Amino acid sequence: MRMTWIDFAIIVVYLLSISLIGVLLKKRASKSLNSYLLGSNELPWYFLGLSNASGMFDISGTMWLVTIMFVYGLKSIWLPWLWPTFNQIFLMIFLSAWLRRSNVTTGAQWIGTRFGHGRDATLSHSIVVIFALISCLGFLAYGFVGLGKFVEIFVPWETVSHYVPFEVAPQYVPHLYGVAFTLFAVLYTVLGGMTSIVLADVLQYVIMTIASVTIAIIAMQAVSANALNVPDGWLSPFFGWSLDLNWSGLIAEVNDKIASDQFNLFTIMMMLMLFKGVLASAAGPAPNYDMQKILATRSPREAGLMSGFVSIVLMPVRYLMVAGFAVLGLIYYDRLDLMVGGRLDFEQILPSAINEFAPVGMMGVILAGLIAAFMGTFAGTLNAAQAYIVNDLYLKYLKPKASNRQISFMNYASGIFMVTVSIILGFFAQDVNSLLQWIVSALYGSYVASNVLKWYWWRFNGYGYFWGMLAGLVPALVFPLIFKETLELHYFPLLLVLSAIGCYLGSYLTKPTDEATLLSFYRTVRPWGFWKPIMEKARALDPRFAANKDFKRDAVNVVVGTIWQTALVALPIYVVLLKTGPIIACLAIIAATSLFLKKSWYDRLEETNIGAEQNTPEAVLKNAVA
Repeated sequence: MRMTWIDFAIIVVYLLSISLIGVLLKKRASKSLNSYLLGSNELPWYFLGLSNASGMFDISGTMWLVTIMFVYGLKSIWLPWLWPTFNQIFLMIFLSAWLRRSNVTTGAQWIGTRFGHGRDATLSHSIVVIFALISCLGFLAYGFVGLGKFVEIFVPWETVSHYVPFEVAPQYVPHLYGVAFTLFAVLYTVLGGMTSIVLADVLQYVIMTIASVTIAIIAMQAVSANALNVPDGWLSPFFGWSLDLNWSGLIAEVNDKIASDQFNLFTIMMMLMLFKGVLASAAGPAPNYDMQKILATRSPREAGLMSGFVSIVLMPVRYLMVAGFAVLGLIYYDRLDLMVGGRLDFEQILPSAINEFAPVGMMGVILAGLIAAFMGTFAGTLNAAQAYIVNDLYLKYLKPKASNRQISFMNYASGIFMVTVSIILGFFAQDVNSLLQWIVSALYGSYVASNVLKWYWWRFNGYGYFWGMLAGLVPALVFPLIFKETLELHYFPLLLVLSAIGCYLGSYLTKPTDEATLLSFYRTVRPWGFWKPIMEKARALDPRFAANKDFKRDAVNVVVGTIWQTALVALPIYVVLLKTGPIIACLAIIAATSLFLKKSWYDRLEETNIGAEQNTPEAVLKNAVA
């Protein structure tokens, strides 16, 4: 099946719509830096939640999820813990509120609230800006490569090469398509800022929901009429020491895919993912679009609601589509075209299945939705990168008193610069999976130690943060060049140890952060952890001050929340597979965990705002001086 003029028209209407959003909101976005980067903190939490979910419903990630479900079946519900997906539960339960109480514009600006404004804070600020820009470039390149590979199957190069006045090598055709669609994302992001991104993402979510339900229905009809030929264990989410999925006699090439992924020793992989995932989640959001959406909320309470809402609106809808395409790919495998450049590429399952099974008109809706998914991720990441360049470099070091017109110009220039560099990096990427593994395992491995300690340990200072980040970041950039055949997750523990040594030595060989800054941070953010000396000083200043004693409750809520989120992932898969028993089991788990979280988390959300206004940095510093 090929695209018709109806499908093309739907995509064109979508592209024009989001471009119009950017143009119409240009004036509103240019009012101030806060308006451009955070939507003036006026956007409702549910819009921000839909936007955040849309940003996570990215095209590259969806291609990867379809691929791993095709290969690993129900066991694939655990593999997104590589990100980890359950970081949204940590944010929902407590970290979003902590971050939002800081009242900052970017994660780098947050450094000043924790470490003050001395040389150590300057070094910490610099290293987190560098990390943020590298991670943003990685995500931009990741989305860019995925989009190009996706579009290529619908618009073969031979059909358009006659209209292009230059030669393009076959391996770079996806990159050319990526450039073309990137320009639309740049337009509405650079012009309209955060508000434009959120409204475009809400439109995208509506489109994606329609597409997901349609594909799920088509897949369910196929399942009811055809046998699903999969190996033993494919239909079970449970696993032993090894994976024990043997595709011989069915699709033998899948065994090669499993071997190349290095997931055979599944329990070891799960232990590494869980270990890395808990630490990465406890570190808080990385400095990207997720953090910017949290900072854009109206209050700490709404920050928690927004993060919780993401799982509700993202998981069921996304996995209806993922399961639908994976099942169609399995049933009609012989009809898929997975050859790219002379080799079998399982990442082509999603676009090939759309090309084969989507009806006329619905193909346009699905393509518009998935292209929108790319743009949502790309736009949110680009907005975060602009925030760091403009707020944390230009205004902090180059021109602190810049006019709104100068700031607007820098917003535009920084956006174009980041897009250009990410496109160049995309040309050197092998595939979606290689970029994904590097971002979530190697790059984030350098981030974990410093960003866990910053929340939970009072003695950790700016020098510890800087040397911890540097000791992890340099190896994260170098190791992939040295250990070329090693999965990045396998050397995550080494990155963590190197980073932790940098944190420890950096902190203990230098003086603690000044007391006034620590008091300001502790009373404003109110984290739990190892803060006893600061807590005692805070009570000396104000005997009414109450320390945060919610660690046990938050820990239990995180465990229950992760079970709740995992059931939200499994439910739509079982719906598509028409498995009544597991559907009932998932619904029962969702109901029980929802009731628990309602009483233990939601009913106590009002407490997240207590003291947030009174314990501002200015008020605490004034009390400390007095």
